Amino acid sequence: MLPLPAALRHRIVPSLLSYAVGTLLGVALLALVPEALSQLAPVPVFSALLAGILALFVVEKLVLWRHCHTEDCDVHDASATLILIGGAVHNLADGAVIAASVFVSVPLGISTALAVAAHQIPQEVGDFAILLNAGFSRRRALLLNALSASSAAVGAVVVYAAAEVMPDALPYLLALAAGSFLYVAMADLIPHLHRGETIGSSAVRQIALIVAGVGTILAL
Repeated sequence: MLPLPAALRHRIVPSLLSYAVGTLLGVALLALVPEALSQLAPVPVFSALLAGILALFVVEKLVLWRHCHTEDCDVHDASATLILIGGAVHNLADGAVIAASVFVSVPLGISTALAVAAHQIPQEVGDFAILLNAGFSRRRALLLNALSASSAAVGAVVVYAAAEVMPDALPYLLALAAGSFLYVAMADLIPHLHRGETIGSSAVRQIALIVAGVGTILAL
């Protein structure tokens, strides 16, 4: 992740968030849920989806895990350590989701990886800025962010190994992933887009990028 000037960051991040909303909603509702439903009955699928939503809510409460994308986030004022812990947990889950999707099919894995990248990039940019404001050097902030991101590999390996032993668990993992994506998009990113100026060209740009995100998933 490259350090960005503050002015450029404030211009780019909102656009990335809008696109991320579209990709997350698209991959959850148009890819992960249909794939899970092709292997399981609706009740267990939507039960797992609900469990994914509730699990992220609990994690946020216990770990203070919040997807902040700017350095003035009030949650991130608490501790730079919490940023790194929350980021590691987040990346661990993302790695697990991508691995489960790839295990089902490569196109589904690509769609899921795109959705993860779309919301991870602005989060990493925001976390980097917060670490700088907390007194870390650029080099150390980049290193710590990289270490946090490496937990995604751990999540991927664990899920891949589990899928080899328990292949019947895959549709449940996909539904859990769909729930987590819906939670991130609707409880975190969309409220963030409502902050500040959202009328006129700004609102049109947000809507266009959300639609573009959904369209990208449909095109894959």
